[in-house]
Amino acid sequence: MTAPLQSQPAPGAAASPWRHVPDEIDFSCRLPLLVLFLSSAIWLVIGSLGYLLASIKFHQANFLANPSWLTYGRLQPAAFNAVLYGGVIQGALSVALWLLARLGETPAQRISLTFGASLWNLGVTIGFLGILAGDSTGFEHLEMPGYAAVLVLIGYLLIGLWGVVTFHQRRERKLTASHWFLLTALFWFPWIYSTAYLLLITFPVRGIDQAVIAWWYSDNLLVVWLASVGLATIFYIAPRLVGRELHSPYLALFAYWMLILFAGWGGIPNSAPVPTWIPALSTIGTVLSVLVAPAVALNIFRSTSGLSRGAWQNSPMAFFIFGVGAFIISIIVRAVCALLDAAPSLQLSWFGPAISQLTIYGFFTMVMFGAIYIIMPRLLGIGLPWPKLVRAHLWLSVVGILLIVLPWAIGGIVQERKLDGTTQPFVQVMGSTLSFLRVSTVGDLLLLVGHLLLLTNVIGLVVGFYRARAAATYSVLTEDLFKPAGARS
Repeated sequence: MTAPLQSQPAPGAAASPWRHVPDEIDFSCRLPLLVLFLSSAIWLVIGSLGYLLASIKFHQANFLANPSWLTYGRLQPAAFNAVLYGGVIQGALSVALWLLARLGETPAQRISLTFGASLWNLGVTIGFLGILAGDSTGFEHLEMPGYAAVLVLIGYLLIGLWGVVTFHQRRERKLTASHWFLLTALFWFPWIYSTAYLLLITFPVRGIDQAVIAWWYSDNLLVVWLASVGLATIFYIAPRLVGRELHSPYLALFAYWMLILFAGWGGIPNSAPVPTWIPALSTIGTVLSVLVAPAVALNIFRSTSGLSRGAWQNSPMAFFIFGVGAFIISIIVRAVCALLDAAPSLQLSWFGPAISQLTIYGFFTMVMFGAIYIIMPRLLGIGLPWPKLVRAHLWLSVVGILLIVLPWAIGGIVQERKLDGTTQPFVQVMGSTLSFLRVSTVGDLLLLVGHLLLLTNVIGLVVGFYRARAAATYSVLTEDLFKPAGARS
């Protein structure tokens, strides 16, 4: 086993600010975090496999065409929910719990957290199967049927409740910027998730109001919630990888307020058939939220300036740097599209999904990968079994994301121009983007392989930890058997 991954401090940097915490804190987090991390890695593999199969269907129409549960209309949303709720959000919850316990130097409630994690996974499993069975709600990012959503929400409430209790009982009373982001995220998800389900599924509103609420939910989930947990993780872990504290807590708090006050108003396109003040308000919120980008960029740049080449090449740090770059690009592109009043048909093209993938995979998932490779070795007290796979995972993810986002974005622009400037039939316009979709299929394949490497390392860590525990227990139990007769007590 190798030592846990970490960068060497930059020249002239102070001693590492990784603060030692009592063993009881790691012990209290270990079981629920192992459940969350392992389940997250498994769902990422399942979801990315579904994405790959759905992508192949675009240019191989007869591929797995007979089973109804493998049609594109069921497979794609099922895969997306597996990645988003099973992989991404579950990984975010595990990192958030570890951060809250470590920042506050407070033990977590492992039994309640483990039960909550089990309920969450049960809900995601039932929802995944429900979508494949044709019981989808039809609302993007909210496709899981109501009976699965209830389990998901209850599981989250159990996890989030003990996250709040951990924050309240913290021994270290000093608040950091990461506290602000994490505490907001704990309350933000159940609010938007329950509100969207009540107004769209349980007591559905009528007409265009449904679309407005669906846009509002998607934007708050993909932009506000994911950014809150992602930025909290970056602001805490990235500077400490190079032996420093965060450059400016005030810049981090500025980014927090810009995100909370303005980003949640976006997501409604200018072409929406609603009163004009609603898209106008959405545009203002989207444009003002772009102020988060320079605050985050300046803070991370200052916190990591002067690094050696070896520090920049450190795999966890590379995950973080790529994630920060993707976040900045995605939030700027959203603002530019809203400000320039992009063509209505662009909203119907592959350009929108490209930006969503850049946010989910390029930013958040990459940050979570870096955090997992840092947290799990520290949590278990052993090194990664195959550290070279981390670097392979990094490059597979980077190339895979680029091969998905760039072809989709370019293909979306091509679609928009043909829809607005020609009289070609819609089917012919869609057919013109098949070459871009073929390239993106390669990206889906690379992401699947990367997720398999992540799962391999996670399973290796778990097996290595419990094997070491079993060996230690066996050594203690059999210690007297191998002592000379006179030395036995």
